[in-house]
Amino acid sequence: MSRDVIKAEGLTKVFNNSLVAVDHINFSVKEGEIFGFLGPNGAGKTTTINMLITVLKPTEGTASVLGYDIVKQANEVRKVIGVVPQEYTADEDLTGYENIILCADLYGIPRDIAKKRAAELLELVELTRFKDKKVETYSGGMRRRLELACGLINRPKVLFLDEPTLGLDVQTRAATWDYIRRLKKEYGMTLFMTTHYLEEADALCDRIAIIDHGKIIVTGSPSELKDSLGGDIITISIKEDADVTPIIQSVENVKDVKKEDHNSYRVKAALGELTAPLIFEALRNEGYTVTKLSITEPTLNEVYLEYTGKTMRESEESRENFIAHRITLRRSRK
Repeated sequence: MSRDVIKAEGLTKVFNNSLVAVDHINFSVKEGEIFGFLGPNGAGKTTTINMLITVLKPTEGTASVLGYDIVKQANEVRKVIGVVPQEYTADEDLTGYENIILCADLYGIPRDIAKKRAAELLELVELTRFKDKKVETYSGGMRRRLELACGLINRPKVLFLDEPTLGLDVQTRAATWDYIRRLKKEYGMTLFMTTHYLEEADALCDRIAIIDHGKIIVTGSPSELKDSLGGDIITISIKEDADVTPIIQSVENVKDVKKEDHNSYRVKAALGELTAPLIFEALRNEGYTVTKLSITEPTLNEVYLEYTGKTMRESEESRENFIAHRITLRRSRK
């Protein structure tokens, strides 16, 4: 049975004695797995990573990486991890090769070993042809690949990736996914990544923790989370302004009905393709007109909606509105 490489218990971070960024979370990451933190911007993902990589000290709780306490044994933690931050950190005035060597120097890696590893890593991320070009000439995708190479220079046992494909186009994102898969398959590396891309979490992660407002809502593999919905999702709208929940609920195979607005419903049902026509017929027999009906198999977006009450897009928008409101208040006080 795989051991726990990362373990957090009651991990909490409060800023300015008021803003709870991470709220008493508990989770563990198994050796050799890709573990994902899925949530909107501002959910607490980056703050969690910054505590685990010893950049931030927790307000409460404990966490360990490979058995090393993140507070009491911070130096030991730093020696065994690699980090690919959300922001680009490479020096634009240096070449790609020089940036990797600089990272090796920071780890105290002997120069002859550093040169060999740099060549291997440039090959891994397909930047060998561009190794002597300044980073200022690199595209966004090339910079992201260079960040990945720099994060691997010390041959870490655990790699932390904070939003590894943020801002990349679809093709470059897919290529980055391939690099991440190779790290797990070929090197047996444990990877902890944050993302707000649902399809990315579904495609890459062995297990996912959905985090919202600093709290972990649910944890499981993508298939486990989707199976937890208990069936297909049927979305149905009627012309009339009436509550037809009892009618829909009475149809065979319907497991749950949620009224989303005055005439739209979200229905969980087994065998959606067979159940949807039965719902349509039941409503028609009662004199109601169906204006919209769709069936979808469970997705992580449906999972997110089920457990948080919002879609990922709505969560992003509400967070942006909250930040804008805070900025307006601050300006008004000046």
